[in-house]
Parts: sequence; C-alpha cells; structure tokens
Amino acid sequence: MAHILLIGAGFSRNWGGWLAAEAFEYLLGCKEIQDNPSLGILLWQHKESGGFEAALAAVQAQGRGYGKDELAALQAAVIRMFDDMNNGYLGLTNGLEFNSQVGFLVREMLVRFDAIFSLNQDLLLEYHYINDNISLCGARKWDAAYLPGVRRTQPAGMLYGPQARREVQWIVGDEHFERPLRQQPIYKLHGSTQWVDQNGSDLLVIGGAKTATISRTPLLGQYLRDFEARLSQPGARLMIIGYGFADGHINEIIQKTAQNGLRCFIIDPLGVDVANPTRNVPVRVANPMENLIIGASRRTLREIFSGDRVEYAKIMRFFEA
Repeated sequence: MAHILLIGAGFSRNWGGWLAAEAFEYLLGCKEIQDNPSLGILLWQHKESGGFEAALAAVQAQGRGYGKDELAALQAAVIRMFDDMNNGYLGLTNGLEFNSQVGFLVREMLVRFDAIFSLNQDLLLEYHYINDNISLCGARKWDAAYLPGVRRTQPAGMLYGPQARREVQWIVGDEHFERPLRQQPIYKLHGSTQWVDQNGSDLLVIGGAKTATISRTPLLGQYLRDFEARLSQPGARLMIIGYGFADGHINEIIQKTAQNGLRCFIIDPLGVDVANPTRNVPVRVANPMENLIIGASRRTLREIFSGDRVEYAKIMRFFEA
C-alpha cells in the first residue's frame, strides 16, 4: 500500500510560514507595493477572492492598465516575501522538531511516506529535512531524500552554515530524471525559490494559469503525472497537511484517482470541512470528497508533535494496513 504526503502552506505555518491572508498583509507593507498604489488597490480587491495570487494573475494578464512594470514590482515583492520566510527558517535551532522524544519527531513521520508532494515554494524542507541524514530515522527506509530532476549548486568556498544554505541554487533539468531506489523523492509541484531553469530564469508557479505554466515546463509536467500515477496505485493512501483545496488541477487528480481506491486523511484546523467547496453555504451540499476521507485532525503539527499522545496515535493509524 502506497503512502503519499501532500503539503500546502498550512504545513509550513507550523514553523512560522505565512498563510495566504498573512501573505496579503505582508505585501501591503512592501516598498514595491507602496510605490505602486494601483497594486495596493488590486490586492484589496482580491483579498476575499483568491488573495495575492488572484491579484498577481490579474497583473500577469496585463489588462486594465497593468503592464510589465507593475508585474515586475509585484513579482519582486512576492520574492521578497519568500526570502524573508526562508531567512526565518534558517534560524530554527531544532529544525523541524518540537520535541526531543524519539516517538514525537516530525522526521520519524515524514520518512514513512513513499513520496512527498509539496505545493509550497519555500525552502523549509531543503533546510531541515533534505540536508539531514534521514537514514538514521527509526524506519530505516531511506538513505537520503532528493528533489527529482533538480541539481544542487553552491558557490565555491561555502561549505556549511546558514550563509551556505542561503546561497544554494537548484538547477532544473528535464523530465528524464533518475529514480534512486533508496532515496525518498520530494516533488515541488509548483517549483520553488532558488530554482532556475536552463536559461537562468526563476521557476515559480504562482498567480494565474498554473496548468498552462506547468505544461510548458517538462519537469513540472512530469511531476504532475507522477502525482497522478502514485495516487492511482490500488489502495493508495494520501495524507494532506495544510492544503486549502484551492488548486483545481490538484483537486481534479485527487477526485479522479478515487476510483482506484484512494483514501485521504487531512490535517488542518478546519478538519474535513477544508475539502468542502460549499462549507460556507447555509444549506448542506454533498462534498465530492466525502467518500475519500478516512479521518482528519484539527490540531496543528506543533500541538501533536509537542507530546499530544491522543492525537498522535490517531494520525499514526493512517499507516496501518
């Protein structure tokens, strides 16, 4: 039975990452936005309908008077936001861990998955998971974790420490990548900060037309196909942490693969309700995810892995046959 993990912004929130509403508030204070009042107005217009990504999509379309200068300004502010989050992660002295007890290590849960798929563009896992020796974790399942099809580069003379991690770049290859048997794959479905393509351009999938952008990037296209292939395995189990079900192309794959027996467990403050697109409608409407969900937790990873034995036992049932 395959065990797959899908994480969104709510996962990184446990270590200080910003959710969409917090990202909106961060961007309002950026110099790039304050110097372009029309961008501030646009952010407010989309506050309740898609947030900063919807605002970015409007600028990307270059309609209503928005041009290349406005697009460059908003993109620069978004990159600044990710940089500040990543700098914060560098200061996590205990890495991903909230507790020193072996039975409550976040890494001990992460190594149980056959693959990890992330919708996040931050570098939390690169700083505190991919670079760690996960072969020492209790499951002893993997020798290492890796980003499929992505090559790590680092300026000469920087061997270790926060500055070295900050200066790393990841060079994106094509869809024909090796799949080492004893290494855990981590797929960043929407690209990442510090990722550049063969032409040296940043590779971040944010804003509008995500499906079109992914289709133009062979590696990300393969990532999405791998996501569907893994969920299509008979009896596959998908744990979803901190994903708000706002990406149609992801939701479509999850619902499509349900016919093969896919079942999901959700960790989110809204519990099972986060997967219901009509949760704010007064009259109950059937949720297309209802037949897929086999449980949920409304507690944060910080709460669970700080020593919550009751909730920890519940989420560990996910890995039982």
